[in-house]
Amino acid sequence: MSEPALKIYAEGRVAGKVALVTGSGRGIGRAIAHKLAAEGAKVVVNDLDPPTGDAVAAEIVAAGGQAIAVNGSVTEAGFAERFVQAAMDQFGGIDIIVNNAGYTWDATISNMTDEMFQAMMDVHLVAPFRILRAASEPIRIMAKKEAQEGREVFRKVVNISSIAGLFGNAGQASYSSAKASLVGLTRTMCKEWGRYKVNVNCVAFGLIETRLTQAIETDQKTVDIEGKKIKVGVQPALLDTMAKMIPLGRAGKPEEAANAVYMFCSPESDYVSGQVLVCGGGILM
Repeated sequence: MSEPALKIYAEGRVAGKVALVTGSGRGIGRAIAHKLAAEGAKVVVNDLDPPTGDAVAAEIVAAGGQAIAVNGSVTEAGFAERFVQAAMDQFGGIDIIVNNAGYTWDATISNMTDEMFQAMMDVHLVAPFRILRAASEPIRIMAKKEAQEGREVFRKVVNISSIAGLFGNAGQASYSSAKASLVGLTRTMCKEWGRYKVNVNCVAFGLIETRLTQAIETDQKTVDIEGKKIKVGVQPALLDTMAKMIPLGRAGKPEEAANAVYMFCSPESDYVSGQVLVCGGGILM
């Protein structure tokens, strides 16, 4: 079945808002970018691979929306400042930040190298920290101006965690640690940025259908992450076991994952902050 065409609703729930979404060239990130664009947001897309990020921005523009791509690794020096400044220069503000970029690099702790552990911390924790830090001054200035004008304008941050970060997962000491730390960053920024009317929340995904969780058929596939060949995929028997643990009986789709993120981006979440929402089909570890 072909994917439905992207439709832009000019009077959507986030119409006119400027949304920055990392890792939005594929999978869940792409679905988030499409969802926010469909609801009227101007989107700053990002992907490690420039053609992939550019393609998503082009999809949004072709559908009648507004988008630009700021590609590159979220872990590289200066990326956070470049990402935030592009939003300010092109669209004149920042309203929504979704820290979604990431991948897994698994091993039991006896086989896990310092490089593997640090890579997970860098992409899942340090990169979101840097992006929020880069956005802090523009947000402060905009919030101060709005307060002086007597206007209450809410902004949104959604950090992407995982049930591995909440409950742990064998073979993922690094990934679980980074995702757990991201919950701490979320709750701290909720307290720091409440005075600026910024809602800071977290979505923890369970099993979602992406290239990282595809079934391994014959040979295990790899993805290239900054010159590193990272194995991806899950053994079919394990996928079946995981699906049986999910009350809804199946893995989630990227569009369903995007809907959970969108809930925290919409005006309906204006009095919700510092929360962690599990998007996992009812799974409770």
